[in-house]
Amino acid sequence: MRSKQLTSSGPARRARGRVVAAAAVAVLALGLSACGGDDPPADADGTQAAPGDGGDISIGLITKTETNPFFVTMREVAAEYAQEQGIQITALAGEFDGDNEGQVQAMENLIAQGVDGIMITPNNSTGVLGAIEQARAQGIVVIALDTATEPEDAVDATFATDNYEAGRLQGAYVRAVLGDEEPRLIMLDGTAGGTVDTFRHDGFLEGFGLEEGDPAILGMENTQGDQNTAQTAMENLLQRNPDVNAVYTINEPAARGGYAAIEARGLTDQVTIGSIDGGCQGVQDVADGRYAATVMQFPAEMVRQGIDAIIQAAEGGEPPSGFVDTGSVVITDEPVDGIESEDTAWGLENCWG
Repeated sequence: MRSKQLTSSGPARRARGRVVAAAAVAVLALGLSACGGDDPPADADGTQAAPGDGGDISIGLITKTETNPFFVTMREVAAEYAQEQGIQITALAGEFDGDNEGQVQAMENLIAQGVDGIMITPNNSTGVLGAIEQARAQGIVVIALDTATEPEDAVDATFATDNYEAGRLQGAYVRAVLGDEEPRLIMLDGTAGGTVDTFRHDGFLEGFGLEEGDPAILGMENTQGDQNTAQTAMENLLQRNPDVNAVYTINEPAARGGYAAIEARGLTDQVTIGSIDGGCQGVQDVADGRYAATVMQFPAEMVRQGIDAIIQAAEGGEPPSGFVDTGSVVITDEPVDGIESEDTAWGLENCWG
């Protein structure tokens, strides 16, 4: 069952006319993984800082990984927007999707630095609760981006896609494309224990019109949202289920991996693939016919709104609260009745804005 999301609208984005004079942004471009010889020198705690002084307000960003394009976008936008606002941003990440220990270590590093706020995309919705509690006990505003904690009020606020709705839209679209054809579904899930994974999976099944355990679900595998892992999983699933005609994917890297396996078996004409993300590469994949549709998210907006909310609180304004839906849009060049969508031309203009 999907947990009930908080309905508070949270603080709206505010236009800011902040003048940036001598302030420079400090970006921690690397996560907690080992670093090469060309990287900046590491601090005693093993993290790295870029040269330069930041503004009076400091914010930490912790993403699930530093390689997934979705989180790369978040980090890039955070660096650019922080510089515009004259604040300091420190970006950290787990070494892989599911690296809860790495994210806890990142939280502890940021708490020790005394940042004003932390934005985190939790790898595990319960695994970072202790570190979040420590941060909030010290007056640090904590915002979840993209992935809700469990419970959701463990953080001050969540800025994210309504992932249940995004999953529902993907499911409804894929089912509509099948028409009268009996569904034979494979599900390429993400990482067990994450609310994003649960919400999207459950939402897809609702939109598709199936319940968990239905015999129409031929198989499912966790992919950690990774393209290579997804390709291997799909190859294994196809050996047992070559008659598949529909594929759910947790994100676009998983969709690309699944498509590669399906293409290698010569099954592209019989399979409808749906996805979620809306990255520029993913939209191009839809335009090129690799999968039928993707549900676009807006990670840049999550980051900007999160930064605005922390700045507002740090300056004595109202702190953020509740769940803020940053929106989702179906992207396809083959629209179906009853599902609002935009084409890939629109998608390429707006991908991850």
